[in-house]
Amino acid sequence: MEVVVTGIGLISALGNLETSWRRLLNGESSIQQHQPFPDLPPRPLAPIGLNLASLEQLTQVVVRDALEDAELEVPLSECGIVIGSSRSCQASWEQLAKGLGTRKEERGAIFTKFSASPSFPPSASSPLPGLQYWLDMLPHRAAMVAARQVGSTGPVLAPMAACATGIWAIAQGYELIHTGHCQRVIAGAVETPITPLTLAGFDKMGALARTGSYPFDRYREGFVLGEGGAVLVLESAQLAKQRMAPVYGQVLGFGLTSDAYHISAPNPNAHSAIVAVKQCLDRSHIFPSEINYIHAHGTGTQLNDQNEARLIQSLVERNVPVSSTKGATGHTLGASGALGAAFCLMALKHQLLPPCVGLKEPAFELDFATEPRSDKLRSVLCLSFGFGGQNAALALARISNT
Repeated sequence: MEVVVTGIGLISALGNLETSWRRLLNGESSIQQHQPFPDLPPRPLAPIGLNLASLEQLTQVVVRDALEDAELEVPLSECGIVIGSSRSCQASWEQLAKGLGTRKEERGAIFTKFSASPSFPPSASSPLPGLQYWLDMLPHRAAMVAARQVGSTGPVLAPMAACATGIWAIAQGYELIHTGHCQRVIAGAVETPITPLTLAGFDKMGALARTGSYPFDRYREGFVLGEGGAVLVLESAQLAKQRMAPVYGQVLGFGLTSDAYHISAPNPNAHSAIVAVKQCLDRSHIFPSEINYIHAHGTGTQLNDQNEARLIQSLVERNVPVSSTKGATGHTLGASGALGAAFCLMALKHQLLPPCVGLKEPAFELDFATEPRSDKLRSVLCLSFGFGGQNAALALARISNT
């Protein structure tokens, strides 16, 4: 069963879908120096607004925009929901943790009382204000928010696979339709990763940039955290045709593997990552020579960009255009693959390659699109590689009525 995309909802530090696409083509970057937490030093970040966003708000915005784009109205009771997040409600948990009592016995007494009586509601003056809402802060939060928003009583999934989460979510949505479980699925990922613990952790690893994001550049420094999310309205081609819906493109197939190698570093031999791309191409029934553009993961870290460049060189011709959009949006972690898929679909729609913002001096011999470029795009590939060795590839194609 063919699966097509009839709607896109996206928000990034650049703006909504149309604004982000326009500013991306202009070569603009949303990355600036920020100090959201007074006890941490300033650093380059890509927040959406002056105040840090909430996971619930971003989810509601992208789902609303996707439904409007697809010309759909709620309720959609049979619509599947697959929305993931690698950080999910971590920001809320960190805020809650700050309210804990400093004395061990005080914390223990509160947790004992709470465990004995799950309905126990702490007062506003409690060292654990807000604990009564802990069920609203579990990892599936974004998916459940979307399900309630659209009135879905269909399957609701909340994948989590580090930076490969977005593509994994779209792949699961594709499978729900392809196997006949659903005729329509809202799939993607949302991320609000700018938290003290996330910043401190990545800084300790040496993964964060000091001045900006420069994917595949000789002088790349690391990645820049950014807020954002994107969801796609996936439908069976039959349903889309029946309701005469405009179509961005077709989901051809996907590949998902893991390295089982290291908690953060990718396997230097890239074997599992190569397998993921080959799986994707095989399931999509296309050859490497048929790929017209690759939206790379392109985080700007030393290891990712080096391994990804080698992978691309080993699989496709060197004249295949490549770019990463993280120099413009920042790295939205689990949502980055969903944003990448959305930008790929915009590239198919407009027959334009998005530029690799931030790239000045390429460190690798690939055909990097450093400026917007008109091209005849038929099939494109979107890649994501997450910490822990999560590898994901997604193939999308233009169809005749786009």
